[in-house]
Amino acid sequence: MSHPLRISVAKRTPAAAAQLAELGRRLFHETYAAQNDAADMAAYEAATFGAELQLAELQAPDTVFLLAQMVQQVVGYAKLNTRSSLGLDPTKTPEKRLEVERLYVAEDWIGTGLGAALMRRAIEEARQQQCRAVVLGVWEKNERAREFYQRFGFRPIGQQAFQLGTETQTDLILRKGL
Repeated sequence: MSHPLRISVAKRTPAAAAQLAELGRRLFHETYAAQNDAADMAAYEAATFGAELQLAELQAPDTVFLLAQMVQQVVGYAKLNTRSSLGLDPTKTPEKRLEVERLYVAEDWIGTGLGAALMRRAIEEARQQQCRAVVLGVWEKNERAREFYQRFGFRPIGQQAFQLGTETQTDLILRKGL
C-alpha cells in the first residue's frame, strides 16, 4: 500500500457513534446487499446501525472499536467484545475470550491487506487482554470471509442462527486459540 494505514481505537463520543452508524450501515450494505432481500437488509441496518445504539455499544465497558484509516478516511473497522460467550457452554464464564463481532472493509480496499491489519490488531488486543481464544461468527455463504479467517488459523466449533430481517441465516462459529 502506498499510503500509511492508521488503526486507532474509536473515541466513546456521540460524534464517533454517528460516524460508526454511517460506516457500519454502508459497509454492511456493500458486503451483503447483492445476496439478500432489500427489505431484510433495510430492516437489519435500521435496527443495528442507529447512532444511539452505536453510542451504547461504544460506551459498553467490554467493547472496543478499531478504526482503519487510509488517506485520512475511515475505510474499515472492527468491533471487539472482550467477554464473549459465543460458542461457549452456558455453564462456563466468558472471561479470557475476545469476539470479533464485526470486521468490515470498504469494497475499494478489499484485497489490500487492510482487513488483515485489522485482524492482526484484534488478535493483539486479545493478547493484551490475556485472552485464551478469539471467536467470531461468519455467514456460511460468505466464502471469501471464511477463507480469510482460515488463513488466520480460525477453525469451526459450531453454528448459530443470525436474523436478517425476516430471514434466518446460519453463521458458523469460528475459534482461534492463543
